[in-house]
Formats: sequence, C-alpha cells, structure tokens
Amino acid sequence: MIMNRLEASKKAHEVHRENIKRSLQHRLQVARAKGDEKLIRQLEAEMKYFS
Repeated sequence: MIMNRLEASKKAHEVHRENIKRSLQHRLQVARAKGDEKLIRQLEAEMKYFS
C-alpha cells in the first residue's frame, strides 16, 4: 500500500513538472511572437531550471 502511494506521488510529481514545462513552452512562443526580449530571457531561465 505504501509503495502504491509512493508511486502515485512520484507520477503526480512528474505529470506536474511536464505540465509546467508545456505551459512555459507556450508562454515562450507567445513572448517570441510579441518580441518581448525581457520575458523571453526570464522564461528561458525557467525552462533551464525545469530541465
């Protein structure tokens, strides 16, 4: 039972990180389309953190 909870927790953590990465990628695309260099640098830094 404890292993199931541990596995479920790990899976939830992985899914959460993937959702964050996907959101960051979308935000980065929008920032690039708008030409917002400051936001682009900030989002690229966040992407490195989650990689």
